[in-house]
Amino acid sequence: QQQLVESGGGLVQPGGSLRLSCAASGKIFSIGAMNWYRQAPGKERELVATITNDGTTSYIDSVKGRFIISRDNAKNTVYLQMNSLKPEDTARYYCNAQVKPYRYLDFRNVWGQGTQVTVSS
Repeated sequence: QQQLVESGGGLVQPGGSLRLSCAASGKIFSIGAMNWYRQAPGKERELVATITNDGTTSYIDSVKGRFIISRDNAKNTVYLQMNSLKPEDTARYYCNAQVKPYRYLDFRNVWGQGTQVTVSS
């Protein structure tokens, strides 16, 4: 069994910053791409940022230049540094990763429970 546990959400004023963390645990041989998604009330879940296991990153247009995704492979952890936050960034943020539990098994798609980010004055 593999788990992803997010932390770092909270309430922040517009223009502020937050850093989300997501740690993977359980039986892990390797981790492929790691992603941050978000879902606002009444909206579909959207992919915010991706980082591959070689460090290649990608972002949706609305967060480019403000958010930075990074990972620490030794700690099986992915981060999302969020700067210049806007009210429209308010959502529940979910961590997602492709996890290989053993060398000869396929990658599994694993989700965290999410952490709430609220941007409001």
